[in-house]
Amino acid sequence: MSEATGTQLTRQSQELTIFHDVAKALTSSLDLDSILQTIMDKMAEYFRPDTWSLLMVDEQRNELYFAIAVGDAAEALKNVRLKVGEGIAGWVAKKGEQLVVPDVVSDARFAKRIDDETQWQTRSIICMPLRSRLRVLGVIQLVNVDMSKVSQQELFFLQSLCDYAAIAIENARWVERIQELTITDDCTGLYNARHLYKTLETEVYRSSRFGYEFSVLFIDLDHFKQVNDTHGHLIGSKLLAEIGYLVKAQLRLIDFAFRYGGDEFVVLLPQTGKDQALVVAKRLRDAMRASSFCREEGLNLNVRASIGLATYPHDARTAHDIIRQADEMMYLVKNTTRDNIGIAQRGVMK
Repeated sequence: MSEATGTQLTRQSQELTIFHDVAKALTSSLDLDSILQTIMDKMAEYFRPDTWSLLMVDEQRNELYFAIAVGDAAEALKNVRLKVGEGIAGWVAKKGEQLVVPDVVSDARFAKRIDDETQWQTRSIICMPLRSRLRVLGVIQLVNVDMSKVSQQELFFLQSLCDYAAIAIENARWVERIQELTITDDCTGLYNARHLYKTLETEVYRSSRFGYEFSVLFIDLDHFKQVNDTHGHLIGSKLLAEIGYLVKAQLRLIDFAFRYGGDEFVVLLPQTGKDQALVVAKRLRDAMRASSFCREEGLNLNVRASIGLATYPHDARTAHDIIRQADEMMYLVKNTTRDNIGIAQRGVMK
C-alpha cells in the first residue's frame, strides 16, 4: 500500500470517528453550546487552523457576531461585529456559499479592519455557511489552515460538519420555541397559570432560604363580560392583549406577569414587601384608570380592575395559600367598591 493511500485511509478513519462523535453529541444533548463546542473542537483537530470561529447571524440588526472564537485573537473578537455582506464571512452569510481564500491579500472581499482590531495576521480563510432550509444561520471560519492539505474531499467533510451544526442550532431553537409555547398564554403573551405555580414554588423556596419577602397581586377586570357581550370575543381578546402589555410595562425586569385565566391576571413581585407592593398595585390601578383600549378598532374602551394583594411569609407560607389570600382580597374589592385594592390583613384601601 502506498504512503498516499495509507494517509487517505487514516483521514477517512478520522472523519468517521469525528462523524460518530458529532452524531453522538447531537442525539445525547439538547445543550446547544456543548454540541457546537464538540463540532468546533473536532474541526480544529482535523484542520489545525491557527484560529477558528463560529459567527452567528443577528437577523434583527443584519449583522454577524462571534459566538465562539478560539485562538490568540479570541478575546479581541468578543465585541466585534460584521455587517452581513462585509468581509469574507459577511459575503458567505449573504450568499450562502462556501468560500476558500488561500491568500486574503489578493481578495477584495477581505475585511482588513478585523485584523487591525485584533492585531492578528490573517493569511488564508476557509469559510462555510451554516444553512437551514430557509436562511443562513451563521458561518464557520477557519483561519490560516495549511492549504496544501485541503482537497475537495476535506471541503466536503467540512460542509457536512457545518450541516450538523446548522441542525443543532435549528433543533435548539425549536425546543426553545416549544418550551415558550408550553408556558406562555397565546392571547396576551404573558406566562400562563401552569407556569405560575412552578415559578411560585421556586420563589417560596428561595425566599424561605434567604429570608426574603415577596408579594402577589391578583387582578380581575371589572365588567369584562359586558365587553364580550357588546363587542364580541375578538375585541375581548384584543382588550386582554392590550391590558397584558400595560401590566408588563409597569413592572421591573425581575417581576413576573401571568394570565391566570379568563380576565384574571397575577403579578409576582420578588423581594418586595407589602408597602412596596402597594405602590405597584396603585400604579397599575391608576394606569388602568388613565388608559383607553382598542383605539385602533375605534372603541376607546375604559376598563377598571379589582386588585388583591398578599405578601409572603406574613399572609401565607405556600404557593397555593398566597394565591388564595390575594384572590380573597380581590373578591373583597369585587363585592364592595370595585376599581380598588384589597390588602391581606388590612382590608380594602380607603
